[in-house]
Amino acid sequence: MKAIICTKYGPPETLQLREVDKPAPKDNEVLVRVHSASVNSWDWDLLRGVPFANRIGGFFKPKHKILGADIAGRVEGTGSRVGRLKPGDEVFGDISGSGWGGFAEYVCAPEDLLALKPRGMTFEQAAAMPQAGVLALQGLRYGGRLHSGQQVLINGAGGGVGTFAVQIAKSFGAEVTGVDRTEKLEMLLAIGADQVIDYTREDFTRSGRRYDLILDVVANRSVADYRRALSPKGVFVMIGGSTSAFFQTVIMGAWISATAQNKMGVLLHKPNPSDLVLLNELFESEKLVPVIDRCFSLSAVPEAFRYFGEGHVQGKIVISVDQGSRGEV
Repeated sequence: MKAIICTKYGPPETLQLREVDKPAPKDNEVLVRVHSASVNSWDWDLLRGVPFANRIGGFFKPKHKILGADIAGRVEGTGSRVGRLKPGDEVFGDISGSGWGGFAEYVCAPEDLLALKPRGMTFEQAAAMPQAGVLALQGLRYGGRLHSGQQVLINGAGGGVGTFAVQIAKSFGAEVTGVDRTEKLEMLLAIGADQVIDYTREDFTRSGRRYDLILDVVANRSVADYRRALSPKGVFVMIGGSTSAFFQTVIMGAWISATAQNKMGVLLHKPNPSDLVLLNELFESEKLVPVIDRCFSLSAVPEAFRYFGEGHVQGKIVISVDQGSRGEV
């Protein structure tokens, strides 16, 4: 089978299209013919080997030679202990908990990491959803259930997690403010944001507005800045950002959460197929549509990573694996 191989840390040019052996499922696994996959920031970090926590298990070269956590495809074979899924089922999920491998024609994954794809959802839409959609949902639930009328701000709203978070928050009745760069603001309004802020022109932490929940995908402000923008009992949750921002939020956030009414912390990645069921329901009720910027073929994965690294992606980048080697779509 064809797969994109990562043999060393570095820029997108280190990725290579190669022929490798087709995997065989273990007892608890299914063999999936991958129709689509998607690029996440975690793939980008693993490719470059930064931060160094991503080198655990592979300090000098990547532990996972085939990247790609989000997949959508069709079950072609099952292990002896698989009972829920069967050949022919159309499935999708985040397989980062089982060794990655999505940028390939076939991959094996534990049955319990996969959910059934709704009939009305394309493989491209399904591949865009698992990691970013679940992170958005879990981030919005951080510190308690989201409810109607809350003021929610999403910093970095124009990317994969952010575009899901905007729509999910709106589906629960929140008033949503999206923060991102100029060229993404029109798209954010189109998917339901009530207000948008261009971070190149305005600092939302000094606007005087207060928010019940701040979901931060980029972590480009200090903890003190974020706390200034929170309501008296507001919650701040960091999903993405630098290593220094991570440790600052863990340490200072824990102290603030223990000594004040605010809750501030970091959301740890927890793939959860049951959360995909809720995302499916939102999709089927037309309250959630994955935002897909571009689709690339399997052979064009290096170009997809280059585009991702430029920081201009609106929503998600999808890899259409079954389109062979025809290049960018």
